[in-house]
Amino acid sequence: MPPDETLDALSGYFRIYQLRDGHRFSTDDLLTAWYGTTWVPSARAVLDLGSGIGSVGMIAAWRLPGATFVTVEAQAQSVALAHKSAEFNGLAGRYAIRCGDFRDTSVISAEERFDLVLGSPPYFPLGTGIEGNHTQKIACRFELRGDVADYARVAAAHLANGGLFACVFPEEQRERVERAANAASLVIVRRRPVVFREGEPPLIGLFAMVLAADLPEEMRLRTWLEPPLVIRAADGRVHPEYAAVKLSIGFPP
Repeated sequence: MPPDETLDALSGYFRIYQLRDGHRFSTDDLLTAWYGTTWVPSARAVLDLGSGIGSVGMIAAWRLPGATFVTVEAQAQSVALAHKSAEFNGLAGRYAIRCGDFRDTSVISAEERFDLVLGSPPYFPLGTGIEGNHTQKIACRFELRGDVADYARVAAAHLANGGLFACVFPEEQRERVERAANAASLVIVRRRPVVFREGEPPLIGLFAMVLAADLPEEMRLRTWLEPPLVIRAADGRVHPEYAAVKLSIGFPP
């Protein structure tokens, strides 16, 4: 293995190749895959937008062993790592990795439809924070190739009837998600704030959206707010519910 790479536990027996000093998979990725697969456990076709090194898609693939996947990532370095991980995890034949900008209409054909679309968009516009010195990290944190509105628009264009788009985004920027959903004719049917330490305000939120056209009119303005998911209890130990979440994706609690 090259000295600048590591091979790490991801989900069950799945492993993931990561750059030692580059972007590393996060709790946000784990939760996106868990949330989407929890609400669409029978998905047969899954699309992962801005898939990076493959953490969201491969956790979902571990949970959905009968599903086929299309993942789209613009950074060639991340795509190369994802290919290595997919091969290591035996995903050949059901896990397609495409190198390109998902906003480019030639990357995903117009007729392709998916039961579940996953996305972990970058959170910050360029110029709003310290970008760092690693191109892989910058692209994962800052909106170099689209924002949450682009994720919602492309997801909506490729959802099958009754399909669901699941994503993660900062709770303090929830209005951006709501505007993105509205612009794409999506309805946030449920959302769940995530608290990283008990007693603190939620830092991120998980969002589940469906096409407005798939819902009765009376449900198009309705969002079910779930109780916060707590990652760590006040004493620093892993919260019992989050321990159960980790077990559900095959990861030690």
